[in-house]
Amino acid sequence: MTRLHKSYGVASFVLMLAWWSAGAHAQGRGAPPAQEKPPAQAQEKPTTDALGRDTPQGTVRGFLAAARRGDAAVASQYLDGQVPGMSAGVLTQHLFVVLDARLPARLTEISEAPEGSRSNPLRPDEEVVGVIGSAGGEIPVVLERVTRGSSEPIWLFSQTTLASVPELYEEVSRGWVSMVLPRFLTTTRVLGIRLFEWIVVLLGMPLVYLLTVALNKVLRPLIRLLWRRLTGRPVVVDRDVLPTPVRLLILALAIRWALTALPLTLMVRQFWSNLASLFVIVGIVWLLILLAGEVEQYIRRRLPRANVSAATALVRLLRRTVDLLVIFAGLLATLRHFGIDATPALAGLGVGGIAVALAAQKTLENVIAGASLIFDQAVRVGDALKMGEVQGTVEHIGLRSTRIRTLDRTMVSIPNSQIANVSLETLSARDKFWFHPVIGVSYETLPEQLRAVVEGIRRLLDEHPSVERNSVRVRFLRLGTFSLDIEVFAYVFASDWGHFLEIQEQLLFSVTSVVEAAGTQIAVPDRLFGHRSKVQ
Repeated sequence: MTRLHKSYGVASFVLMLAWWSAGAHAQGRGAPPAQEKPPAQAQEKPTTDALGRDTPQGTVRGFLAAARRGDAAVASQYLDGQVPGMSAGVLTQHLFVVLDARLPARLTEISEAPEGSRSNPLRPDEEVVGVIGSAGGEIPVVLERVTRGSSEPIWLFSQTTLASVPELYEEVSRGWVSMVLPRFLTTTRVLGIRLFEWIVVLLGMPLVYLLTVALNKVLRPLIRLLWRRLTGRPVVVDRDVLPTPVRLLILALAIRWALTALPLTLMVRQFWSNLASLFVIVGIVWLLILLAGEVEQYIRRRLPRANVSAATALVRLLRRTVDLLVIFAGLLATLRHFGIDATPALAGLGVGGIAVALAAQKTLENVIAGASLIFDQAVRVGDALKMGEVQGTVEHIGLRSTRIRTLDRTMVSIPNSQIANVSLETLSARDKFWFHPVIGVSYETLPEQLRAVVEGIRRLLDEHPSVERNSVRVRFLRLGTFSLDIEVFAYVFASDWGHFLEIQEQLLFSVTSVVEAAGTQIAVPDRLFGHRSKVQ
């Protein structure tokens, strides 16, 4: 029930927006009543037509508004001539009935430029505002740009269009609605709309939506059964076969079908057309947001175990960014559908975006650097690092900074941009440890003893299980200032630094034993100085 209430809430909001837009399109650009004073703007600009006939869209809206009010005197001012045998009042009434029943509900697509759309360069003073289907074929509704006296050019319904009105009116008046439905449903109007159209508006949409809900409940067990037979596994996740955005798209398709099947008035068709377009926009935006959520879950399930929290935060940020872009695109599509020019808003947002980017330059730099650290796996949580004077263990990698626990058990927070631009030494990434002491024996050591020490240390390292045998190198290196220096070079396999220290301790004890077994001793500078003073 909660999900159903939310869906109805969205549908109600879209319904009110479409209804408002239909009313605004039907009356917003209409001709002012004869008794009303023209606005101040019209007085300041004498070249602007008082009836709004200076643009094709103004002519169509003005005629429909005047005819809907029953003001034949004003409505006839939108016609370029008459039809023989018909009075002006009858002609305007019949033209209104034809347009109200058959004119495509695309008023917002009619040109608002004084010169028209100029879709046909060969006839720049003609504007086709719609095509009406009839038994004899398609008949275009044409406006002509004419000049009367010294006034500016205005747009009027052409004589060719007016000549086809009697035939179209007879065809419209013989529609199946008047023969099937009771007369009071087709003749009684409330707020200018027939009763049967109110029934379609108030009951049609909820009925179609409830049908989609019922279809979802019917398809869900069938899809489960089909999945079980194809894969041999039950459905783990219980999801709707037709989620709410898909239902909105189905509802939009049903509305489009109803517009072609039912003889509805222009105001109602405009409302339903706007509503269907809004449903399509909302449904697509909603589906893209759901798709972004599924992609996020797919990526999160396949993230490496290292840096899971940081990668999750980055994926969530990217998903929210995609959601905002999708919603913004949906708003632009909505504004464009209702004929609102969003270019100034886009220009303002572009300038504002540049200002925000400049103000948050450092933050963006840290976020981008953090993304590179996360995806490149250059630094992981738990790594032992050495970066300049900072040495410690990585405890957290965020979008802006990385926190390192130092050997003094303090916490250092370093911006990610600094980490990305400096040389890092990852101590924990070593596959083996370097055992490299320089052993100095006293100058009293005989050559045979020195050779015994070198061979004994070499044999010790070759036989040790944790030492890489191919890396062992023991050489008499140099005659030092206070000792005979022996270089020991080998790599030791150890699980971590602590384990290496244990192995190194054992090796150093063994080296000391080798030196003593050879009959010599480790050189001590103080003892050597004392020995020299006694000799002197």
